[in-house]
Amino acid sequence: MIQLKTRPVLIILLSAFISLLCGLGGAYFAITHLQNQSTIVYQSSDNSNVSSVVADGSYGNSFTITDAVTKAAPSVVEIKTESQVTSYNMFGGTYLAEAAGSGVILSEDGYIITNHHVIEDATTIKVTTYDGKEYEATLIGTDKTSDIAVIKVDAKDLKAVTIGDSTKIQSGDIAIVIGNPLGTLGGSVTDGIISAPSREIIISGEAMNLIQTDAEINSGNSGGGLFNGNGNLIGIVNAKDSGTTSSGATIEGIGFAIPINYAMEIAEDLIANGKVSNRATIGVYLQELSNSNEKYSAGLYITDTIKGSAAEEAGLHPYDKIAKVDGIEISAYTDLSKILRDKKVGDTITMTIVRDGTEIDFDITLTGTIDTDN
Repeated sequence: MIQLKTRPVLIILLSAFISLLCGLGGAYFAITHLQNQSTIVYQSSDNSNVSSVVADGSYGNSFTITDAVTKAAPSVVEIKTESQVTSYNMFGGTYLAEAAGSGVILSEDGYIITNHHVIEDATTIKVTTYDGKEYEATLIGTDKTSDIAVIKVDAKDLKAVTIGDSTKIQSGDIAIVIGNPLGTLGGSVTDGIISAPSREIIISGEAMNLIQTDAEINSGNSGGGLFNGNGNLIGIVNAKDSGTTSSGATIEGIGFAIPINYAMEIAEDLIANGKVSNRATIGVYLQELSNSNEKYSAGLYITDTIKGSAAEEAGLHPYDKIAKVDGIEISAYTDLSKILRDKKVGDTITMTIVRDGTEIDFDITLTGTIDTDN
């Protein structure tokens, strides 16, 4: 065994040699692994952004997250609403309820897209733009099924958003959320990735295909923008999961946005017609029974047909129970919603109903939305 205390020169030489090796190895690792993080390849949601992600968050042609936010943020607005609420408690009366959300500017002359639930039942809508200017907004049209609404402010030269293509996004793509969390933090930015480009989610009884992201979303972000790494709008933020599941598991980092291609179809229809005019409908009012009683078993029932609808023409009646559509069993409204979501005006469905204990098939040609005000 070498006694180290008797070999000081040897120790010094060995130490120097080992230090040199470590230094060279560390330099090689830094050069090949750390410098600019340029070895991580990122495929964007549109063809113009195929590049590599680097440590400072930039993309091809030196486009950074900061660049994306600089481009997108001026198109995102804060929305505050007031609505009349009637109280039925012991004190009674009505009072003003305030709420807040976000929106995205679609045009220089003031059309803004947001969520239906942000402006639902609002008596006044106020918009604050990125530069701090405040406007009174008017409602152009709203649609509960898609959770999309369009409002308008009287303005010129606003910063219209650049629309992206939500059909091209992939899991792992950069995701940037800009909005008004808590209703007081307008222009807030969070980032993450696209967790899934399409998730079937049930919101307020409606089956929706939504983009899932882990970018942080809070109350007040609703109606704001989900952007890609180029600062192009790919979704309208509308929901998040939080808290715990029934099994006690903690939910974190699960937010959702309406794909912009679908959202824009609805928005354009609202701008042109004030309502969604081209959604395939049966033309019935429905009631869902979750439990059976003495007269009716659990299921989905027709309570009435709309005058001039396909349902009326086909001969559907109140108290008919919808058992199947195109051979698919129906037990709740969400089952029917999933089927109709993918249908177009003019499509024909076969509906099996139960009337007086007997199953009857009806062929129904779907129509567009019927005006029930007349």
